[in-house]
Amino acid sequence: MKQILIVMMLLAVPVIAALAEEEAPAPVGWQKSLIWDITTTQTAYSDAWVGGEAGSVNWVTNLNGSADRQLKDWLNFKTTLKVSFGQTMTQDTAKNWSKPIKSTDLIDWENVGRFTMGGFVDPYAAFRLETQFYDGGDARKKLYLSPLKLTESVGVARKFYERDEDFITSRLGLGLRQIFVSGIVNDTTLATETETLTDGGFESVTDATITFDEDLRYTSKLTLFRAVFFSESDAVKGTPAEDYWKAIDVNWENIVSASITKIVTVNLYTQLLYDKEVSKKGRFKETLAIGFVFKMI
Repeated sequence: MKQILIVMMLLAVPVIAALAEEEAPAPVGWQKSLIWDITTTQTAYSDAWVGGEAGSVNWVTNLNGSADRQLKDWLNFKTTLKVSFGQTMTQDTAKNWSKPIKSTDLIDWENVGRFTMGGFVDPYAAFRLETQFYDGGDARKKLYLSPLKLTESVGVARKFYERDEDFITSRLGLGLRQIFVSGIVNDTTLATETETLTDGGFESVTDATITFDEDLRYTSKLTLFRAVFFSESDAVKGTPAEDYWKAIDVNWENIVSASITKIVTVNLYTQLLYDKEVSKKGRFKETLAIGFVFKMI
């Protein structure tokens, strides 16, 4: 039943948007952006090379898109998509190349409808999908689109700052999450099963984009989630991890982009993750890349 409701919500988003457009002309057209970039580095050494050096090949590609429209005076709709994937190959001391190892993998799609009725805050409804192309933790079989996290939330939002393409917005509401995790359950046939975990609680999301000048931009997204119920709470009761699910989950992403030329850019990406059920310590990721950027829209 939950899966059916989720599918209905997904199908309802474009339908609601279309109905809103049909009732009256939209005050403002679609504000669209689609940027694709690719970065790579490569070194290699021949068999006769001495000194212990080892070559490597690294590549990462990112696709960032968004579409925002004031469908009616009282309804704003925004969809945002982030897709990233990258691999690394290295040489050993004998100068043999390894198989490609995944270094970056992300699919993040968020849809937010804000009811802009002129109040101090705007009611909103949001849906977010977070996953990756595949889980490569088990070398025997790739588990595609696992784990898959769906988040539905409602609450209030406020835009604290807006100027040209720059903005700072924050949302606070109630959220319901479903996490689908696939795993191998038969070592002979490599058959898989998917486990579904559900929790719900309070969600806070803050988005910001600040342009310091035409060649330097900062983008940030901070997501906090505090669960008040968890479908597997009975399974961990009486264990050291009994209350881990109650800890606040943190996902803080930051991107600093500096344009060197129209198509060459330097990107510094950082991400701080904290989920006590995964690790008691915060997980930090940093990527510094120089690559080619293609602004498609």
